[in-house]
Amino acid sequence: MKTISSFTINHDILQKGMYIAKVDRDVVTYDIRMALPNQGCYLNPATAHTFEHLFATYVRNSKYADFIVYVGPMGCRPGFYFLVRDNLSHQQALDLVKETFAFIKSFRHSIPGAGSSSECGNYLEHDLEGARLIAIDMLNVLSDWTVEDMTYRQ
Repeated sequence: MKTISSFTINHDILQKGMYIAKVDRDVVTYDIRMALPNQGCYLNPATAHTFEHLFATYVRNSKYADFIVYVGPMGCRPGFYFLVRDNLSHQQALDLVKETFAFIKSFRHSIPGAGSSSECGNYLEHDLEGARLIAIDMLNVLSDWTVEDMTYRQ
C-alpha cells in the first residue's frame, strides 16, 4: 500500500500552527496542530469534542459556509483537520480559522448541538473551558502566521 501523505511529515520537528496538508482536486486539507507531536500532551477527548462543536458551528455559519467540507479532530489528538473547497484562498482560510478561534475563546454559552442525547452521540462529554484555553493558545501561535508559514518544514 502507498503511504498516505500525513504519515510522510516529519513529526519530530513539526510545531504548532496551521499547515496546507494536501490539495486533492477541489478540496484543500489544512492541518491545524494544537499540540506538539509525541510530547505526551494531547487534546483530551472532552476538550476536542467541544472544540469540534464550536469550530464546525462557527465556520458553517460564516460567510464561507458553502466552502466548508469538514472539521474534525485527528485520531492521534494533536489537532484538527479543516477541509475546504479550493475557491477559498489560503489567506481566507487562515483568517477564518483565526476568527473562529477568537469566537471560541470568548464563547460562554450552551454548546451548540450538545443539549441532549438526541443532538449528540456523546452529549455529556464536553469541556468548554478547555476548548477556550486551546483557542487562546492557538490565537497566540497564529497571531503572526502567514500563508508562507503554512508549508511544512523539512
